[in-house]
Amino acid sequence: MRIVIVGAGIGGLAAAALLSREGHQVTVVETACELGDVGAGIQMSPNGVGVLDRLDLGDAARAIGCTPDRIVIRRWQDDNELMTMPMGSLAEQRWGQPYYSMYRPDVIEILASRCEHVDLRLGSRVIAIDHDDPSITLLAGETLDADIVVGADGIHSIVRTSAFGPQPTRFSGFVAYRALVPRDDVNDLPVEVTNRVGPDGHIVSYFVGRERRFLNLVCIYEDASWDVESWNEPGDPETLRARFADWSPSVRRVLDRVREPVFRWALHDREPLPRWSRSNTTLLGDACHPMVPFMAQGACQALEDAAALTDALSQHTDVTAALDEYEQRRRPRTADIQGRSFANATTYHLPDGEQQAQRDAVYTTATHRGADGLAAFDWLYGPGKTEGV
Repeated sequence: MRIVIVGAGIGGLAAAALLSREGHQVTVVETACELGDVGAGIQMSPNGVGVLDRLDLGDAARAIGCTPDRIVIRRWQDDNELMTMPMGSLAEQRWGQPYYSMYRPDVIEILASRCEHVDLRLGSRVIAIDHDDPSITLLAGETLDADIVVGADGIHSIVRTSAFGPQPTRFSGFVAYRALVPRDDVNDLPVEVTNRVGPDGHIVSYFVGRERRFLNLVCIYEDASWDVESWNEPGDPETLRARFADWSPSVRRVLDRVREPVFRWALHDREPLPRWSRSNTTLLGDACHPMVPFMAQGACQALEDAAALTDALSQHTDVTAALDEYEQRRRPRTADIQGRSFANATTYHLPDGEQQAQRDAVYTTATHRGADGLAAFDWLYGPGKTEGV
């Protein structure tokens, strides 16, 4: 089939690589003139790594990924460990794939390396989509005919808007700062994913890049007064430090090492869509299920989408049947994860008091289970979430 994918992010490139391996004629159009020029760190849990492995990228993933020894939740004021979840080799033993933290441009690079048989068109803006006689029209005037159009073009998807009409994003009330701190400035920190939780905010940090090049730092706080949604909005390091000035000494030490460029963005998502497909057009990734990053599943769910769409098209020659199958597999799971991700903010941001103490008791119980506690994440990280993964 002729398949046109709009968007060359993680989900779009993964879908292109997988579909081209099945013999489909795949074209990817991307507005940006370069790949991988936005974003910073991502967590790549075993369910996402399994899709990379399908593309024979297991070794490449290992080369670009940092393997955290554990995931730790700490108290905001004193760094007391509330919960620890062992990772390292235990993740691969439990779920069949490692757990990594990665630099997003590195992920884009290895996915693009598997698109050697894909027509990749950068600097190409889509201005119109025909859903009944599938095609897209580019700003340059060219029309690309297709059997299927896939919108992998993010939360502001032109494909989704064309298919289902405009729908405003939902501002979460949370603002995030992100920064990359050079490894040499934070060599004293352990190789772990750390989530410091406190009243009205939390801070996540982990190493990314080849040879742990950077510490990726994401600082989230509640602020309903600022809702600018942009990956490239500059942030001020001094403002960031002031916002978390009463947090633990170790937090303040790390924030003291933050230098420009720093970016901030307001976190938005959308209500789950009742359907993803119209005629021979469908969606994947943030185009259909944007989520706040409080389960670290955005990239992994886009990868699962890519695998599920490929499998559905391999099993059905009828496009409608294939897209129906794809949605049936994916919509319930992604809607569930969207909801859980949003709910995590309430859990993380509890004020000091009885509810927070109850939460911490649950965390302590999970810690005491050690490796056995990993079973609680089988539904999320385990294999078999899409056929063939």
